[in-house]
Amino acid sequence: MRTKPELLSPAGDFERLQMAVAFGADAVYLAGERFGMRGGVKNFSPEEMAEAVRLCHSRGVRVHVTCNTLPRGDELPDLPDFLAMVQETGADVLIVADLGVFRLAQREAPRMELHVSTQTGIVNSVSASSWYDLGAKRVVLAREMSLKEITQLRDEIPDDLEIETFVHGSMCVSFSGRCLLSNYMTGRDGNRGICAQPCRWKYALVEETRPGEYFPIGEDRDGTYILNSKDLCMIDHIPELLDAGIDSFKIEGRAKSSYYTAVTTNAYQNAIRAAMEGKPLDPVWLEEVEKVSHRHYYTGFYYGYPGDSQYYESSRYIRDWQVSAYVISDDGERALCTQRNRFSEGDELELLVPGQAPVRFTARDMKDEDGNSLTVLPHPEQRFTIPLPVPAKPDSIIRRSVNLSAK
Repeated sequence: MRTKPELLSPAGDFERLQMAVAFGADAVYLAGERFGMRGGVKNFSPEEMAEAVRLCHSRGVRVHVTCNTLPRGDELPDLPDFLAMVQETGADVLIVADLGVFRLAQREAPRMELHVSTQTGIVNSVSASSWYDLGAKRVVLAREMSLKEITQLRDEIPDDLEIETFVHGSMCVSFSGRCLLSNYMTGRDGNRGICAQPCRWKYALVEETRPGEYFPIGEDRDGTYILNSKDLCMIDHIPELLDAGIDSFKIEGRAKSSYYTAVTTNAYQNAIRAAMEGKPLDPVWLEEVEKVSHRHYYTGFYYGYPGDSQYYESSRYIRDWQVSAYVISDDGERALCTQRNRFSEGDELELLVPGQAPVRFTARDMKDEDGNSLTVLPHPEQRFTIPLPVPAKPDSIIRRSVNLSAK
């Protein structure tokens, strides 16, 4: 009998965390103000982390805190207090990548589960079991492993050692995120959470005796993005992931929007539910992951070496939908909402309620909080009321189709 896997969603700040919880995450992963691998997002102060843990635990959601940078010697004196602080917030898990940090965590945060980050590059059962012998509860496998290899590893490791893999989001051209390119070119170390993503840049050749003359690497006259990876998407392969014995499905994207967090969490949770019930995947959930900002999708290394992993034409995101508003409350007749992007009466919209498929409707009978009729909503954060096609929970999303992809 299959055991339902954990769906682990990203939370780059409190708003993203709220949306992950509202749309069905079983667990979230976040970072403090130091020692996490995403330095370009807001992250959580000690007070915010404690509040986040309270919110999550009240909804039965576990909290994983990333402490997966490779700290330098001058940072070590601050680590014990940081680890103790994380434990004090009541968070459930520490995700670590450095052996020394792992040992410090066992001493300074002994009540917390320890998970071993994908940064360690675990690709075989001996490595996974070695971490288990040291006290790890879970290993986050290298993204370069195939389903066949994961299945073999599952059979060869202790039954109570959990395995976690990424199922959706950005991929890195380097091995398990261990990349020196950003540090070399910009001084921003990808292994310390401040990657400049030079793998997404457009490159050309220059010849030593012809300075200023640039020659495209590919056949396209505008150059080629030789390091630009496609995005991972495994939503239509959930049964195979279950058969491989994976305990936790992880969505990448702490630096992405709260809308991305909500939509991907909702889609994958519904896909998991269908797979657990032995039902085919409803095509609506495939359509949903196309409605977030993304690069072209592929299945990563799950089915062997991905010969089509790179997208050479550009590094543009595909963005065909925009959030119009979020629902604050709904009395069954009219919903109170807060506007995020301009829209007008007569626009075709979609309502996305947590746990449900989207419902299309036409914007009509909009009013401000004083009851005055509105034909357009031009001001961000403006509150208004509108009748909705189905009852909506707080944090439900109203969106419309609009091409925002970069040119």
